[in-house]
Amino acid sequence: MEEPAIEEGDHNRDVEVAPALISVHPDHKFIVVSIGSDLRVFDLQGSCSVTLVDDSSGPPHKDSIRAIRFGAEGKLFVSAGDDKLVKIWNANSWHCITTVCSEKRVSAVAISKDGMFVCFADKFGVVWALDLDGFDENQVLVDKKAAPVLAHYCSIITSLEFSLDGRFIISADRDFKIRVTVFPKKPLDGAHEIQSFCLGHTEFVSCLALVCTPDCPEGFLVSGSGDSTVCLWDITSGLLLDTCEVGSQAGLLESNGREEENHSAVTNLCTTSDGTVVAVAIQSLQGIMLLNCNLSARSLSVAKVVSITGGCFIPTSLATASSAEFLWMVTGVSTLHGLDSHSLARVRVISGFRRSNDHEPTVLQDDEIPGGEKLLEKLQGSVSIENKVFSAAAEAVKMAMCNLLIKKHYSADKRDFRKRTRNDKKMKQ
Repeated sequence: MEEPAIEEGDHNRDVEVAPALISVHPDHKFIVVSIGSDLRVFDLQGSCSVTLVDDSSGPPHKDSIRAIRFGAEGKLFVSAGDDKLVKIWNANSWHCITTVCSEKRVSAVAISKDGMFVCFADKFGVVWALDLDGFDENQVLVDKKAAPVLAHYCSIITSLEFSLDGRFIISADRDFKIRVTVFPKKPLDGAHEIQSFCLGHTEFVSCLALVCTPDCPEGFLVSGSGDSTVCLWDITSGLLLDTCEVGSQAGLLESNGREEENHSAVTNLCTTSDGTVVAVAIQSLQGIMLLNCNLSARSLSVAKVVSITGGCFIPTSLATASSAEFLWMVTGVSTLHGLDSHSLARVRVISGFRRSNDHEPTVLQDDEIPGGEKLLEKLQGSVSIENKVFSAAAEAVKMAMCNLLIKKHYSADKRDFRKRTRNDKKMKQ
């Protein structure tokens, strides 16, 4: 029988792009940007770039980084991605303290609130846990292996979070669901107790964030989706408290005249420490949307759209620190084919993110950003970047998200062909 032709969108993984990501130290000490396989760190206190120390030969990562995160106390930093490597860094010395090999490509990471466990999720829907018992800032951890703790059964896990009190681990996937699992005292033996499912989205769940209130130590959950909504959840019961339609209110850009199915997908969320404001990144929106989160009324509402002028800037990732009023944003993708620019990112900052509604958030100019030109040179790859690069980046991220998270339907012959030509063989640890 003749082999079925590979359809558009099933192209070789070599042409995939990965969005730029940004992470901020809880005390606003460091800013980290990943773009492609590059991990770029800037020291805000010392106003200088940081050199990573990794005892393995070659660069820390050899393929696109898909997840980065600081621990709650800022002592640890984790990076992971398509090279199936999970690297844990001492976030003071920036020395890699251990590297773990995943069986599949990694799609999300989380660090327990006590810093004792690193969890990571792969693209086959399995969540793994790594015990950091014995962690010493001056010592490298050796012979550490991860153990599977739960699974979403062959659905790509898109986001992973610990509840604010550390009792639950929350995982979201491309099959529209959010699972809240009790995080056991011995997670390496498996996490078998499901607390709740948060069901209500009609497209892939792209991102999760927690908001807190004194009378709810585990926090409330906020989720973003490809269905253009942001939802507020009670994670203990799985109850949907409110839904905010953001796509229709964002004033989105046209996408080359095409009507895109996921043109208004929510791509990232970031919350203030008091839980009153949620920043939302939306595909095709040049800027961000701010939502008011009223936890006493259990409601979400659109507060304002903060537009970013002066070129095409559609954020691919958002981050903030609990000790500062800055919202950090980045846009960019790895290896844009057809352009001379390689793995360039653009960083922008909004001040006044945590202030009351009496103060307007302000988009800072480049010379007003903390760290200034030195920071931009390090994190962006160049101080000045042509706008056409990021116009192409926005289109590339949109297509990549569609290919990755919008489920395709295949004939029986096509499914058989894909099984016979798959290249995801397990990597020995």
